[in-house]
Amino acid sequence: MKKGDRWILVVTVLSACCMLIAQNPLIMDQFTADPSARVFGGRVYVYPSHDLDCGTNWFCMQDYHVFSSADMVNWIDHGVIIRQEEVAWVDANTNSLWAPDCYEKDGKYYFYFPAIADTNTGIKGMAIGVAISDKPYGPFTPQSRPIEGVSGIDPNVFIDKNGQAYLYWARMSGLYGVKLKDNMLELAGKPQPIESLPQGMKEGPFMFERKGIYYFTFPHVIDTTEALVYAMGSDPLGPFEYKGIFMDESPTFCWTNHHSIIEYEGQWYLFYHHNDLSPQFDKNRSVRVDSLFFNEDDTIRKVKPTLRGVGAVQATDKIELDRYSAISQEGVSIEFLDNADRFAGWKSILTEENAWIRFNSVNFKEENLKRIKIKALSDTGGTVAIQIGDGDKYKIWKLKIPISKDWKIISANIKNLLVGIQNIEISLRDSGRVEIDWIQFE
Repeated sequence: MKKGDRWILVVTVLSACCMLIAQNPLIMDQFTADPSARVFGGRVYVYPSHDLDCGTNWFCMQDYHVFSSADMVNWIDHGVIIRQEEVAWVDANTNSLWAPDCYEKDGKYYFYFPAIADTNTGIKGMAIGVAISDKPYGPFTPQSRPIEGVSGIDPNVFIDKNGQAYLYWARMSGLYGVKLKDNMLELAGKPQPIESLPQGMKEGPFMFERKGIYYFTFPHVIDTTEALVYAMGSDPLGPFEYKGIFMDESPTFCWTNHHSIIEYEGQWYLFYHHNDLSPQFDKNRSVRVDSLFFNEDDTIRKVKPTLRGVGAVQATDKIELDRYSAISQEGVSIEFLDNADRFAGWKSILTEENAWIRFNSVNFKEENLKRIKIKALSDTGGTVAIQIGDGDKYKIWKLKIPISKDWKIISANIKNLLVGIQNIEISLRDSGRVEIDWIQFE
């Protein structure tokens, strides 16, 4: 990351086999993109596409996973829900399982996905299929044929308050929408283009409703990469009035962005993707999430991408400081722990006296925490100060980091910790150089 103060974001991953602690990006053991987030039964479910590195210079996607969370911090990987070989009409040689969506109706979960059809089926080009399940995490059963009358990518489904379902998708010629029949599998009308939108490349439509206003959002290339933009209207199929950008183009030139927006427990969230774990190859992307807010006139405030996240991390977790909330202007840098295995995450490096890094919203809910541990490395030795709390109420402990070329776990006794949600700030108190992987309380 660049030096300087910068507000950023959080989230944790719990895979089918183990728990992984991470912030942005959400998922740290695989590439994920095009997140479709939904709230089912009080949980948030995220249906992303699954990027792979297949040795080409293009997108490669062979299957879909689904992830869920009850707190926006701890995420469960429910595993693969669809493989391209399992869908009768898909050409499994094309690796084209692009951006999906999922919606619930009458106790059934309908998973919509695009893929290139096998020409032997009589279907040409990119079609949109549906798989159905009794549970949001599967198992899903694909239909034998894609939706008739639809050709394109990036399906998005929206059900209005009156129960009417709509399907939206993208084609080279623009963005389209249409009503669906009650069975969620057939069109109930003729597809119509969504008009009065800016010229240029558009894809990934996502519709949501708030206070009777319909927000039609989509990625759009403004200059060289995709920004997230939107239009507002009084009907799910328009007409819409274009309002502009709510997330700027990527500062690190990730060519695509693809998103979804949900309200969960009174807060709105934007899910999107970036190339955090693959900075030199933007076809391997990673899902992020940030809070989203509205202006008094119901327009969307611009969202600034963050690393830190949207939830309170437990003090007993391994706290990844490199997903910081803010850092000092000088003397702090973030690097991969291992460039050969970027799924291992990042480290924070302090190189100047009084350089600092802050990590907000840590939950010290247990009153009997008695030790602090830090995984650190220093070829010079150094002293770090760890401040818990903020304003007039805080505690400070100092730890000496010994000279070592290998990672060490350094611990110290602590007492009288402040209880509740607190901020953590670590600073370097001498002229040494200290690398930090994580800190943890126990």
